[in-house]
Amino acid sequence: MKRVRELELINQIKEIREFEFGVFYFFKGGIVISEMHEGAQFNWKNAKKAVYAAQEIYDKDIPLIYIANRVNKYRVAPFEWFKYHKNRFDMQYIASVGPLKNNILSTFFKNLIFPKRIRMFTNLDEAVAWALQISKNSV
Repeated sequence: MKRVRELELINQIKEIREFEFGVFYFFKGGIVISEMHEGAQFNWKNAKKAVYAAQEIYDKDIPLIYIANRVNKYRVAPFEWFKYHKNRFDMQYIASVGPLKNNILSTFFKNLIFPKRIRMFTNLDEAVAWALQISKNSV
């Protein structure tokens, strides 16, 4: 699977934040791509660190487009996503990149929790093209 550092888009990075659970790449236009570390547990405690980073980096009127690039195996605590709504964090667009067989259950839970549709991709380039189109239309 392709990693973020292999993208042609790499020269449009505004900032990179590395946390104990993974790396978040913040691109121009509100595009955020994460690559979690192998075996990490991604829960609300970890997620809010990335959310606060996004709030520092982007203007409030820029819609966030989040892509989880699942290059490593890690665990997501699905019911922790309810805390996003409780704390009024809103990600307008969400995508997950990885093998479909590993992606379906996680996406199912996220779709139950988030009222907006979550996209699944098996290819990072396709997910980035999707995000760029949204970003371009939001300007």
